[in-house]
Amino acid sequence: MMDASPVQQRKQQSGAAVSIEPVQSKKQLGQFIDFPHDLYKDDPNYVPELFIAQRDLLTPGKHPFHDHSTLQLFLAWRDNKIVGRIAAIHNKNHNVFNNANDGFFGFFESINDQSVADALFQTAEKWLKEKGLQTMIGPVNFSTNEPCALLVDGFDMPPVAMMTYNPRYYIDLLGAWGLQKKVDTYAFRIKDENVNDKPQRMVQLLKERLAQRNITIRKINMKDFKAEAERVRGVYNAAWDKNMGFVPMNDKEFDYMANDLKLVVDPDFVLLAEHEGKVIGITICIPDVNQILINVKRGRLFPTGLLKLLLGKSKIKVLRIAVLGVLEEYRKLGIEGVFYGMIMEKGREKGYRWAEASWILEHNDMMNKPIEHMNGERYKTYRIYEKAI
Repeated sequence: MMDASPVQQRKQQSGAAVSIEPVQSKKQLGQFIDFPHDLYKDDPNYVPELFIAQRDLLTPGKHPFHDHSTLQLFLAWRDNKIVGRIAAIHNKNHNVFNNANDGFFGFFESINDQSVADALFQTAEKWLKEKGLQTMIGPVNFSTNEPCALLVDGFDMPPVAMMTYNPRYYIDLLGAWGLQKKVDTYAFRIKDENVNDKPQRMVQLLKERLAQRNITIRKINMKDFKAEAERVRGVYNAAWDKNMGFVPMNDKEFDYMANDLKLVVDPDFVLLAEHEGKVIGITICIPDVNQILINVKRGRLFPTGLLKLLLGKSKIKVLRIAVLGVLEEYRKLGIEGVFYGMIMEKGREKGYRWAEASWILEHNDMMNKPIEHMNGERYKTYRIYEKAI
């Protein structure tokens, strides 16, 4: 079912062999998806991914990534027990857009055993080299448009929606294999009681200044969602085109993401900036559904998971600022300030206690400094690694 390249790698650890098995069946795919539930069973901060969402993401014909690129999933076994997993990923669109020859690894999970991690990394590297790729980058679950990067600081709280989580010992496993830092990304926590109110106080003044340039800010029209998504797509693909490793979404990929977000977004927190009717900036905030999913056993919606999701949405008190971007020629006009101010105002009105702004590249001062000026606290750091192969 995947772009298979059968590989067997064996390493000895106290006499126990590690066997690497390519995922080629529905049963193996289920085992691949379910492995983290057992690995993290004693970790109170672990949030299970929804099984149906992970299955569709990893299945050719279900997710549009597979229309243009390939991957191979691998499971690590020892003593007839799964002890790790990894995906080797050839993102062809990334390489065309960035004029690169990169390979990726993602969906990495392992017990705290270097021999298991080494076997997984060695297998993924071999698969990537067979594709003619020269770099191994990760963890990246397809691209930077999906959850990516390793948590390296801030292990004391669960992740918010669509952010990654892992044990601290993964830092050592990746480092011992020879993977080195490529870039760090930050997550900021903006608490209601600590936030600097200046953006909220300045909203009306900034709106008036923008209006003089024929720039207006409005919330998304959910009744015209398909057309709104088309208006947003161009900004999304253009506003981040210089970010590290970014690759634009094609129409199918963007529609897939938009339809997923439609299920959870609150239209009060999806804002569009327009100049004479053209969308020039967007912000998308999503309620932290992880506050519900953390109690959905093994990521199954049935028999009780769906009920928890439906009944729990109104109790969510954390918001994630997942997307905030403005076309380059319209930056530094105050659009970003209006976005933040409107989010703060509506968030307080609806009883949200805090928001996470994530993720933001470590060198993106244009985003990081305003959040720090609002008294946002950098409380989690994530890292993307690389290694020449």
